[in-house]
Amino acid sequence: MGSAQETAPTIVVGVDGSPSSSAALRWALELARLDGSTVAAVIAWDYPPLSGWGLSIPGPEIEEAARLALADAVKREVDSTGSPVPIRQRTEYGHPADVLLQTARGARLLVVGSRGFGGFKGTVLGSVSRHCVEHAPCPVVVVRGAS
Repeated sequence: MGSAQETAPTIVVGVDGSPSSSAALRWALELARLDGSTVAAVIAWDYPPLSGWGLSIPGPEIEEAARLALADAVKREVDSTGSPVPIRQRTEYGHPADVLLQTARGARLLVVGSRGFGGFKGTVLGSVSRHCVEHAPCPVVVVRGAS
């Protein structure tokens, strides 16, 4: 029989370093603490739009920057909350919405911030959170962060 961590339900949370994603991570950690879930904190990375125009942008450096941003966000929230929840950190290549939807297959819940670092200021939902709400294979919670 597997360990409790292997059999515990998973809450997937999208992290991009924005205030909304920090609030989403904090919310997911609190729910996981209350119900015994594990948390899968996920950050997605992709090549910048101009990388196909002959600009040399090394993928490993972008991926490492994303991995470090995720580790920093998780450490910051764990340090501020003292959360004892098991957290798996995943850095994945691809569009954030696609990565989150793929990771959420089989998850108990997907948690996203209402707005990340892209898009238009003042909109209620960002494009990633909206796409997740419309297409997720599990329930979705959208957490509004500081504006």
